[in-house]
Amino acid sequence: MDVSLMLPLAFGAGVLTLLFSAYLTFSVLKRPTGSEKMQSIAKAIQEGASAYLSRQYKTLVIFVVLLAALIGYFINFDTGIAFLGGVIASALAGTVGMMVSVRANVRTTQAATTGLKPALDVAVKGGAVTGFTLIGLGLLGVAGLYSIYSNLEVLIGFGFGASLISLFARVGGGIYTKAADVGADLVGKVEKGIPEDDPRNPAYIADNVGDNVGDCAGMAADLFESYAVTLIAAMLLGGLAAASLGGTALEYILLPLGVASVAGIASIVGSFFIRLGSSQNIMHALYKGVFGTAVLSAVGFYVLTSDQLNLFYTTLVGLVITILMFLITEYYTAKEYRPVKEVAEASRTGAGTNLISGLAVGLEATALPALLIVLGIWAAYSFAGLYGIALAAAAMLSMTAMVITLDAYGPITDNAGGIAESSGLPAKVRKVTDELDSVGNTTKATTKGFAIAGAALGALALFAAFAEATHLTTVNLLKPSVVMGLFIGGVLPFLFASLLMKAVGKAAFEIVEEVRRQFRTIKGLMKGTARPDYARCVDLATAGALKQLLIPGVLAVAVPLLVGWLFGVEALAGLLGGVIVSGFLLALFMATSGATWDNAKKYVEDGHFGGKGSDTHKAAVVGDTVGDPFKDTAGPSLNSLIKVVNTVALVFAGVLLTYALNLV
Repeated sequence: MDVSLMLPLAFGAGVLTLLFSAYLTFSVLKRPTGSEKMQSIAKAIQEGASAYLSRQYKTLVIFVVLLAALIGYFINFDTGIAFLGGVIASALAGTVGMMVSVRANVRTTQAATTGLKPALDVAVKGGAVTGFTLIGLGLLGVAGLYSIYSNLEVLIGFGFGASLISLFARVGGGIYTKAADVGADLVGKVEKGIPEDDPRNPAYIADNVGDNVGDCAGMAADLFESYAVTLIAAMLLGGLAAASLGGTALEYILLPLGVASVAGIASIVGSFFIRLGSSQNIMHALYKGVFGTAVLSAVGFYVLTSDQLNLFYTTLVGLVITILMFLITEYYTAKEYRPVKEVAEASRTGAGTNLISGLAVGLEATALPALLIVLGIWAAYSFAGLYGIALAAAAMLSMTAMVITLDAYGPITDNAGGIAESSGLPAKVRKVTDELDSVGNTTKATTKGFAIAGAALGALALFAAFAEATHLTTVNLLKPSVVMGLFIGGVLPFLFASLLMKAVGKAAFEIVEEVRRQFRTIKGLMKGTARPDYARCVDLATAGALKQLLIPGVLAVAVPLLVGWLFGVEALAGLLGGVIVSGFLLALFMATSGATWDNAKKYVEDGHFGGKGSDTHKAAVVGDTVGDPFKDTAGPSLNSLIKVVNTVALVFAGVLLTYALNLV
């Protein structure tokens, strides 16, 4: 490894990926936008998304400034500045990506009038803007701060800033999107029997806005944080790796940046592999990009580490986990396989059996990913110790640009289908957008599986860095303080998820009441001769999400600090272990069961077991409604909780060592 090339490589890759993102943006925005009616609907979605993000960031300003001041006072000024840098970069990644996504939707609809291939091209490029903006900002942020300060502890502040925005973006976006979705479904589909994207539904625009603030801005912030904090954790452990692996500390510190840079460039090339073949199989086309990027990345990793093959094998562990997580999650959530078909069939005897079957699938779906992570930890540790685990996580997260491309593709195609239906376009256009959207539901599920696994591995790297910072070599489970921390950490994800589920319920209740009121009071609404008040539902969803935002965020920051201060760093280590294990498994359970319920409903809508309007369909809609906050609010937000808790512990490790009361 030529150490002198690592930072220039990181800067070059960061600039290159941002330039590629700009090219993709230009390529998408020059496409035609369709009829005036299509443009009007798309503009309403854009305005709603912009209004939500603007109010979210205004709500967070005081909290962010207060935390920056506390970090500056208790730790140092430079770390406080880095924290603000992480906040800005994470917010910018989500905002840029979402602003392009809400403009790519109508262009995808218009492209669908000419066929599947051009529509897929627009949707993929629109999603890729988010992915490449994210990694470009991440590389420049981490490499830039290291070049300026040459201090790894300052970088932790950058990771904490990214973590905090990730938590709020995931929580707020998740509450918004599911409150609007549940409100629209319960009244529109169940009570009124109208289609999902019917313009007569007052919550229709809010529902489409929610797809973007949840799965574009929310997922972008989530994976930006994973990307940044995993790189930083690997760099921190790299400073200690030379003692056991040989060589100089600097080469191990900078290798994670090299890995991320090489994979970023490979992702640019891999994005051109996404092409429809003769089979017209969209999922296969998307997977060409994933597999192509993985192969090219592996070649680049070999070039970086050919003088130490154990490190090369470690990076392969991360790539293999990525691919297998995609395949496992697809099996449990795609309509072609047993789990979804079983849940759909269970709907024939009512909502109760649908719910039981979906819960069983979610519980079962935790086993293979957990086993995969266990084997990955064993292999990575065998090759390069604790540094190996962190490097494998960095290699896994280096695929983030391609993963986000597939994730952001989902809401673009979902919105495109809605615009097609509400604009009255021919059935052949909706057939194209339905094909794209059906795959989008699976890609959103598979990318959530990737994000959860990445959170678990990244958190393990952060945990190892925390242990080094606090000089912990063992965590004794026979010590009462450790067991207390373990139980508190174990229950924290459940309490956190409960708060989010209740928040969705409260916000959805207000939207349901508003939609019912409009159907009741606006004459001609059901006949389509009157226009609903879309803005009112958008405003209710925004206010409902932001009202519930701060308590979960404060909980994630305050609990680890309180436990560490009262009971000491060993108790905090127990808490971190409990959060990682229970949070990882609960996130898998919730995200998978929710996606399975969603696609089981779509499987019934495809004409199986009675099709749309049947009793089976009504039962499947109930399961999908329960699954919505599972898969898009609580489940994904647990990723952020896991990483925020670990990052808070690492940031304040020195302070807690000095001021802990050690009451037990």
